Amino acid sequence: MDLPIQAPAAADAPPPFLLFRPAMQVAPVILASPHSGRHYTAAFLAESRLDPVALRRSEDGFVEELFADAPAHGTPLLAATFPRVYCDANREPWELDPGMFDGPLPDFINSASPRVSAGLGTIARVVASGETVYRRRLSFEEAAGRIRGLWEPYHAALSGLIGETTRRFGCCLLIDCHSMPSLPGEPGRTADMILGDAHGTAAAPRATRMLEEALTELGYRLRRNDPYAGGYVTRHYGRPREGVHVIQLEIARSLYMDERRIQRLPGIETLRADMERLVKRLVQADWSFLRP
Repeated sequence: MDLPIQAPAAADAPPPFLLFRPAMQVAPVILASPHSGRHYTAAFLAESRLDPVALRRSEDGFVEELFADAPAHGTPLLAATFPRVYCDANREPWELDPGMFDGPLPDFINSASPRVSAGLGTIARVVASGETVYRRRLSFEEAAGRIRGLWEPYHAALSGLIGETTRRFGCCLLIDCHSMPSLPGEPGRTADMILGDAHGTAAAPRATRMLEEALTELGYRLRRNDPYAGGYVTRHYGRPREGVHVIQLEIARSLYMDERRIQRLPGIETLRADMERLVKRLVQADWSFLRP
């Protein structure tokens, strides 16, 4: 059984991300998992109104494990270690809700985005179920510390990987890996996986189609852009005219984990094996059409 959470002491805190590099990158493909981090600080747990399992339901649990075999086949894997509810790497750096803070925010803050309105900015006000996270108002300095200490290093690593890959291969395909909950009435629950390419603006349609075909052949039911068309990473980094293509991949949690207890199910091994097959296919494909 999984421990519900680990709260490392400050001295034992992990780096903001883990980067698993292959011995040699053999294709212009990168995998990233911005939401599977699960290292919670003791201070954060103490100041939260919610129990650890409720906090963890905002995670894309174990997604980095699903793709753990990718580096062995020539594809780098980047994974955030910090939890989404603590600092969200799939948001703009400064999407903050003024109502969460004990004083005015600087003028450069984006406080009007739909994500902020929903309570799911860079520093989340609520968890996915709508429950408030904090017992008190935060200081801006607290938020800035998380953004500068976690968000910025993660994106520096991601930008660096994209740059390296593009220089070497003339193009890059980033697959931004996520998981989706099984919620009653949610359109995505009829699909095993959803591909989001910002409605064709973040990646070449042929690339999305190739990924879709590969997953369909593995036996999974696919949808495209509904209800997840891609977040900040997809829309910010996806620049097909410059040879950088980004597709967000959402995987149904019911395939591999107990969503209520945040525990792995036996199906995780089957899914991991299928994701290894997917990676093998991706690295063998001809991606030269992605070049500008």
